[in-house]
Amino acid sequence: MSYQGITPPIPHLPWYAVRIRSRYEKTAASVLEAREISHYLPVRSVMRQWSDRKQKVDFPLFPGYLFVQLHLHSQHKLKVLSTPGVVGFVENRLGPLPIPGHEIESVRKVIETNAECSPHAVLKQGDPVRIVRGPLAGVEGTLLRLGSKSRLVVTIELIQRAISVEMPENYVELLATAPNHVIDPAWSRDRPLGSFSATPQN
Repeated sequence: MSYQGITPPIPHLPWYAVRIRSRYEKTAASVLEAREISHYLPVRSVMRQWSDRKQKVDFPLFPGYLFVQLHLHSQHKLKVLSTPGVVGFVENRLGPLPIPGHEIESVRKVIETNAECSPHAVLKQGDPVRIVRGPLAGVEGTLLRLGSKSRLVVTIELIQRAISVEMPENYVELLATAPNHVIDPAWSRDRPLGSFSATPQN
């Protein structure tokens, strides 16, 4: 099923978020595939215990949303809006809002490396970072501390959804988007979630 990946990505074409009725995400993705519309429905596999067996079940990573790649002035927009389960585009008064391609690519890369990830609330604190080594090198996100483990939060800002993935603390570097901050290495395990600190330079 195509809902497990981007099918097919088109270079330099904008991505847009589409709102989907509850539990219609996979149905909508299948119809978009049949209509040959580039789309992406990130999913995660969860092991479920039934009375007689265990089975992996795929769930949408961002329930109620999927992503499409298209020209807004093409007939594809009408095909998306007429897809079963589609409620509409995420938009403002000027129309659908584009999503930066690197955000979609970061989510895709986390999923394709089979890293352990899960839905995560979008943080309002923490530093923007980039992973510099390992299979996720190049992925950007927000660093936070959870107990004794470090995690990177990868965010789709437009729909305020995110996933988090565990990694070694020395795998990341501070992004140039925060030029006036340096990382404070003093961690405290009893800090609240997302309390990774940054200290302004004097």
